[in-house]
Amino acid sequence: MCYTFCKKSITEDELMSTVTVSQKGWVVIPAEVRRRNGIKPGDRLNVVDYAGFISMRPVLKNPVEEGWGALKKAGRRSILTALKEARAEERRLEKRREKAWK
Repeated sequence: MCYTFCKKSITEDELMSTVTVSQKGWVVIPAEVRRRNGIKPGDRLNVVDYAGFISMRPVLKNPVEEGWGALKKAGRRSILTALKEARAEERRLEKRREKAWK
């Protein structure tokens, strides 16, 4: 069993809305929720099912740049930076191998 402590109840009107699913499966996101989260017409959302808890999250337009620093720990370089450097090194090695074969 999992419990979450919140100073403010998640069931209060300003944080929770009830919507109806249409016959086509459409759901209208309330205007206040769209405003609060910056969701505009044409934006794409990921729908995730967490064992019966359905969540909608905006699709990142540029995941590399928008996720920059998300996994960074204090005093250390980010994982993304390390991965970019490793990939750059792989490209350099590939170019060397290509030249050696010529």
